[in-house]
Amino acid sequence: MKQQIQFRKAYISFGANLAFAGQAPEQTILAAMQALDDADLQLINCSSLWASPAWPDANDPSFVNAVALFMCHLTPLRLMNRLGRMENRYGRVRNKPNAPRTLDLDLISYGGLVSNTRRVKLPHPGAGSRAFVLLPLHEIAPDWKHPITAEPIGQMIADLPVQDKSETKLLKTVQIDIA
Repeated sequence: MKQQIQFRKAYISFGANLAFAGQAPEQTILAAMQALDDADLQLINCSSLWASPAWPDANDPSFVNAVALFMCHLTPLRLMNRLGRMENRYGRVRNKPNAPRTLDLDLISYGGLVSNTRRVKLPHPGAGSRAFVLLPLHEIAPDWKHPITAEPIGQMIADLPVQDKSETKLLKTVQIDIA
């Protein structure tokens, strides 16, 4: 008998710092967001676009970042696989860690679940320490709490290094069509 999966809130972070097929990173992010939207993964809300410096090499192009809320009817593993396929569709090349990329998708949180398997780590291990994730996430989920520590997102942001917060800047608000 097939296991019935209920809809859960899935927060997905989007990042890019290289153009793809003539599209600027911000266009790629918005296109990927809408391309993910379907019956199993319904786009509910998205943050503004944010800019953050590349790391570890600050000489690389700056990143454009966003976070979107989807209602998800997929298992976490199926969702992770789908995100990987979407990265590939938008030209993602994995030649070295932290290299510039056309699209980076991370599953930040999935219905408050905690998982530490080889393929599915929930919440995302870096979720609580990255300004380029927390600031856009706070914009669309100001009451979000870390599923392991129960720490409120506002406190996580307050605990970030001042430099990280000051270097992550609001780029522009966006309007997307949400069915």
